[in-house]
Amino acid sequence: MDTIASLFSFITTPVSWVIVQFHSLYGAIFGPDSGWAWGLSIVSLVVLIRICLIPLFVKQIKATRGMQALQPKMKAIQERYKNDKQRQSEEMMKLYKETGTNPLSSCLPILAQSPFFFALYHVLSAIANGQTIGVINQQLLESARQAHIFGAPLAAKFTDSEEKVAALGASLMDVRIVTAVMIVMMSLSQFYTQRQLMQKNVDLSVKTPFMQQQKMLMYIFPLIFAFMGINFPVGVLVYWLTTNVWTMGQQMYVINQNPTPGSKAQDQYLTRLLKHVTTHGDVKGRGKKKIVAAIVAKGPDRNDNERKFIAALTKQGLAAQADGSVIKSVEATADSDAASGTAAKRQQPKRQSKSQRQTPPKPSSKK
Repeated sequence: MDTIASLFSFITTPVSWVIVQFHSLYGAIFGPDSGWAWGLSIVSLVVLIRICLIPLFVKQIKATRGMQALQPKMKAIQERYKNDKQRQSEEMMKLYKETGTNPLSSCLPILAQSPFFFALYHVLSAIANGQTIGVINQQLLESARQAHIFGAPLAAKFTDSEEKVAALGASLMDVRIVTAVMIVMMSLSQFYTQRQLMQKNVDLSVKTPFMQQQKMLMYIFPLIFAFMGINFPVGVLVYWLTTNVWTMGQQMYVINQNPTPGSKAQDQYLTRLLKHVTTHGDVKGRGKKKIVAAIVAKGPDRNDNERKFIAALTKQGLAAQADGSVIKSVEATADSDAASGTAAKRQQPKRQSKSQRQTPPKPSSKK
């Protein structure tokens, strides 16, 4: 781990500078030697990095949507070459190349964060060894070594010896309890994020290698981080736990506001949208209108969720338009008019009495 971290030593100075700037802010509130001051500095570093990575996250979402759009073609390739796995793989790669999609696009945020992650690891390892690094001078080094989070020093690791932990002013039991809890939380948040994606935001009607890859990552990633976590300093665990929570929240927002077509999340979203339209009589919000417009544009290529949504609108006497708005349908208006009895009623003749029926009519006089 130290060897890998040293490869990213070229950005340890920028990373340490950002941490020091945040530390000067939080130090004025909690005290310069406080674990809160240093811990929140790391959390703020994560937030800053993730904000900078939002454009990359948007690109990841678009790439994932592109993969979803290829599902029918991928299924056709599977059925056509189901007895020839090699040819099946070749055709899949050809399809990816022609459409410009990448099945590994879901890993982009992790890859982009890796340099900062290892740079932070390098900084904290230097602090644990009593070495100045980047813009962290001797005074800041001593302050960081005194900082504890729930009794565990920022630079301490689960695998550290009792002597090394004692040199940082803590007990081995405290360090192992804190790191164990953080490792479990880090792994669970990673698992939940991937599980949420698989169960809610993936079109499960089509089985593809992409689906199998995502399912495999759901179990492998948490195990990898749990295994690696015992070698992470407490400060790095704070970093990774924070980025996992950010990812989880970011993904929940995307699933709720812009779900994958054909997924369970889309069915739930369209149910909420139908209730919204029924209440307001129209689609409120540019994002909602954009989704309705996309469904209208699909025409006969709509999935089951979208067909159910359009059918439910029709049943309510509404019709979705190409611009994403919803109006009262002509058919529903005609049916409503017929049901309200606006058609002219046939005039019934006046009923005569018995004496009137028996008396012959008087002959008309001629002039």
